[in-house]
Amino acid sequence: MRVVAASDKFRGTATAPEVTAAIGRGAATAGWACDEVPVADGGEGTIDALGGANRSATVRGPLGDPVEAPWRLDRRTATIEMAAASGLVLAGGADGNDPIGADTHGTGELIHLAVESGARRVIVGLGGSATTDGGLGALRAMHPLPRYRAIDLRVACDVRTRFVDAAEVFGPQKGASAAQVRLLRNRLERLADVYEQDHGVDVRDLPRSGAAGGLAGGLAAIGATLEDGFDLIADEVELDETIAGADLVVTGEGFLDDESFDGKVVGGVVELADSLDVPVLAVVGQVVDGAGEGRTAGGQPFRVVSLVERFGERRAMQETAECIEQVVAEELASRP
Repeated sequence: MRVVAASDKFRGTATAPEVTAAIGRGAATAGWACDEVPVADGGEGTIDALGGANRSATVRGPLGDPVEAPWRLDRRTATIEMAAASGLVLAGGADGNDPIGADTHGTGELIHLAVESGARRVIVGLGGSATTDGGLGALRAMHPLPRYRAIDLRVACDVRTRFVDAAEVFGPQKGASAAQVRLLRNRLERLADVYEQDHGVDVRDLPRSGAAGGLAGGLAAIGATLEDGFDLIADEVELDETIAGADLVVTGEGFLDDESFDGKVVGGVVELADSLDVPVLAVVGQVVDGAGEGRTAGGQPFRVVSLVERFGERRAMQETAECIEQVVAEELASRP
């Protein structure tokens, strides 16, 4: 019997590689073979899913302080996470952030550095941003911009929000007041005009262009391709080929809610596995409002196990990998 471990991170408690390794150990206990494939939706964890960081650079953080940002270069492909250079955590969370002043300059520095280092293909994972600058800071750091016409620039988006809507949708999460949200929206509207005038691209109604406070739209204006993050990463790691012929897929994330089935890892895994007629087990931290009920994969009910419900919140948070390993061992041992 063969299982595929294709999981996202459990934010704050376990990385995707740690989760898939725990699934692998549980599978071995039950006598199953396991293929471990960490995945992500384009947010934090993108670099881990594609092999892990092997370089780092000091760049300008979201509020101007220097930060050490990890990134990856594998032959001619670079992988960058904007959260590592322009993330909300770096700004001290919503309470410490300056939602008007925070910018994406550091992310632009990483993209520029990747190209200077020989990358001809750059994957930029979005998510966890402190910024709503429409990507202007990044583009300023990337000059001269015409050089990127020769670069295959791919943006892994974990949301499908449009450009100017980023202010209302994400601004409050980054510490913006109602008045600041209105200011940010006006700024994005003006910036959309600038992008159309300077680059001939109207980003206003472009799906995903509002990701990372409009960074996706800014990069699209200079020729980047915006993609659903899970689909891009699944293609990179050839997840469909690994799942084909398996007996089960085990996936997971920290919180399972309705958004988990809209461009996120669990929903993407369920959809892919179902197309290949393979059942799915999701091991998650918590389940919100019965998310996932009634869904099927591989002709079987989609089964979900909540670590908090099974072990209690304290143990689920403090011993996440051990709990995952135990659940997987029990679940696989009980299968015929």
